[in-house]
Amino acid sequence: MALPSLFPHIPAGYCDEAESIPPFWLTTPEEVYHFLRTRIHLGTVETLAVSPGGRPVMAVSYGRPRAPGGTTTFSGTLGTRGQNIAYYRGADAAKTVFASMAAIHGGELDTIVGALNLLAVFETGHDLSGQAWPALVALRDQVDRIVIVPLLNPDGRARFPVRMEPYRGGAPDSFFIHEYLNTGGYKDGSLIGWPAVKEFIPMDFSQFGFPGGYPNDAGVNLMHDDFMGQPQPETRAMLDLCAREKPDLILNMHTGVAKDDYYMEIHRPFCEPRGQPVFDAFYRHVKTRLTLEGLQGSPDPAVSANPARVSNFAYNLNTALNLHSGGLCVTIESPCHGYSGTNRAGQPAIHSPETLLRTQLLAYEESLAFLAKTGGRVGWDAGLQP
Repeated sequence: MALPSLFPHIPAGYCDEAESIPPFWLTTPEEVYHFLRTRIHLGTVETLAVSPGGRPVMAVSYGRPRAPGGTTTFSGTLGTRGQNIAYYRGADAAKTVFASMAAIHGGELDTIVGALNLLAVFETGHDLSGQAWPALVALRDQVDRIVIVPLLNPDGRARFPVRMEPYRGGAPDSFFIHEYLNTGGYKDGSLIGWPAVKEFIPMDFSQFGFPGGYPNDAGVNLMHDDFMGQPQPETRAMLDLCAREKPDLILNMHTGVAKDDYYMEIHRPFCEPRGQPVFDAFYRHVKTRLTLEGLQGSPDPAVSANPARVSNFAYNLNTALNLHSGGLCVTIESPCHGYSGTNRAGQPAIHSPETLLRTQLLAYEESLAFLAKTGGRVGWDAGLQP
C-alpha cells in the first residue's frame, strides 16, 4: 500500500509496516470489501454510496427496520406540545435502533478492526481472534435493529499508506508519524496536525506534501462537511441512512486520545438539550464497565466515569445527524496501536492490538446494553435512564 511515488514528500520510514500483523487486524478497503462479500450471512449488506474516488461505502444491518410512518419531521416533533417522537417515527416509535460508523478519518485503523470484529461476532459468536462474546450475540437479538458502517471514508483509508503501524514507543513525539499520516503534512515534512487540519476544507492536495487520511478524494473532512449545502456522497449517505432508520443511538468511532490519559474517551456532543442527560447516563454506563475492566486511566469509576469531566464538543457531523433524525450521536475515541501514553498517575499506558480489539468490542457491548436497557428515545423521553 506504499504511496511514496504518488506523494514523494512523505519522509523515509513513515510508511514502515508492523513486523507482525495479527489475523484479526483487517483494515484496508480490499479487506473490508472481501469480508463483507464472503463472511456476512445473517446480516444484510448494502452499498450506501460511492465515494469521489469511486469506492463503495457499505453497511451491514440486522433485524427489522421501523415501518414507514410518522406525520411530521423531527424538527416538527420538537415544535409540538409534548414533543412525542411518535409523530416523527410512526407506529414503530418504540423500536430500538442502533447505528455505528467507523473510520470517518482513514488513518484511524483501530475503528475498522473493531467494526469488522463486531460483525464477526454477530455472524459467528466469536471475534476474528477466536474469542467468544456471548453477551454481544444476545444483544444483537435484543436490540430491534442494528446498522454498522465499517468504513465510511474508503478514500482516506486507501491513501493511508500502511496496513498496521509499527509501535514507536511513548516518547513525547512518538505520535508524530501517525498524526502526519492521518492529518497530513506540509512539503517541508512538518505536521499539519489537529485541529489545524480543519482549516482546509476542502483541501487542495497540491499545496501539501501529503494530505493524510482525514479527507476523501474531494479533499473534504466528512466530520465538518457542508451539511446544509452540498454534502459529500459519504455524508449524504449517513444523513439518508439516519432519516430512513431513525436510530436512537449512533456511534462515531475514532482514534485519538490525549497522551496523558491514554485510554478510550467519549466526547459530549453538541446536540439538542434533552440529549445531554441521556449522554451523561450513557457515559457513566460505558465508562464504568471500561474502568472495571482496567481500561481507563483511573481505577475509580467516580473519576473516570464522571460525565462532568467532558464539556461540549464542536458542531460537526454528530450534531447534524442528531438534528436530522433525533438520534443521540456520540464520538468514541480509541488510543492508537502505534504509540503509547500514560495513565492519570503518569505511569505508562501501552495498548496492544489485542487490548484495543477488546476495548472496541466492550464499548459496543455496553452501548448496545445501554440502548436495550433504557428503551431508546421513547424510554429516554419518559425519563427511564439508568
